[in-house]
Amino acid sequence: MKKLLWFILAVFTLFYTSNVSYAQPVKNPPAEAYEQNTMSILWFQNAGEAKALYYQGYNIGKLRLDEILRKKQYNRSLKPAIVLDIDETVLDNSPYHASFIINGNGNRFDWSKWFNRAEARALPGALDFLRYADSKGVEIFYISNRQEKQKEATIKNLKNVGAPQANPDHVLLQQKNEKGKETRRNHVAKTHDIVLLFGDNLGDFSGFDGLTDTGRVKTVDKMKEEFGKKLIVFPNPMYGDWEEAIYDFEQKKSWEEITKLRKDHLKSYEP
Repeated sequence: MKKLLWFILAVFTLFYTSNVSYAQPVKNPPAEAYEQNTMSILWFQNAGEAKALYYQGYNIGKLRLDEILRKKQYNRSLKPAIVLDIDETVLDNSPYHASFIINGNGNRFDWSKWFNRAEARALPGALDFLRYADSKGVEIFYISNRQEKQKEATIKNLKNVGAPQANPDHVLLQQKNEKGKETRRNHVAKTHDIVLLFGDNLGDFSGFDGLTDTGRVKTVDKMKEEFGKKLIVFPNPMYGDWEEAIYDFEQKKSWEEITKLRKDHLKSYEP
């Protein structure tokens, strides 16, 4: 009975759309569901390619920021600013995900204990870029879907790793009944020209909230010129809207339905 309970808890990870979105459990998941996230976490923590992609993203960000400031490619009646997601963009939460595979205990969809520890480490390239932007007088806004009640711990964690401008005015977390980040981005845009945005989820940018899986891909194609120019994307195979979109954002699907949808979305060939 105890094993079954842990199996049920493990499958909760299949359904979160952001770092604080709490999903409903799947009934009667198979035992192998317990380790369904092993390979993605293993890649994220150990692959040199993952580290290289973060360096690459922040290096591109620095090049673009230099160009924008040098050529004054921003609205000079406003202050230039950059907007970054926090989790899997600035801070690495993969140890939290790995702990459930290794230890087999805990509440998978309650991030509060992990957040309150303020132990997440900075991701490769993040601090160098943030300090550089800060030295150039650019305002930095951290917009995350962590809940407002987690603000103190979030700021503490950002300060612990040395992230600049980690204060209540620049750390904007999700408010009660708020969906997505557009409201907070618009709030910043009233007084600042947002010249660059960084994130691991397309929802960190405008125009992607609630889109189907095919809609997300089509919108990426439509906005292809913006990636590497204004929008910088980082890799996250562990969770995100990319998976939720496959399930049509329906969090109460059965394990059988999930398995079928996953296989239906695979592109294979006949051997």
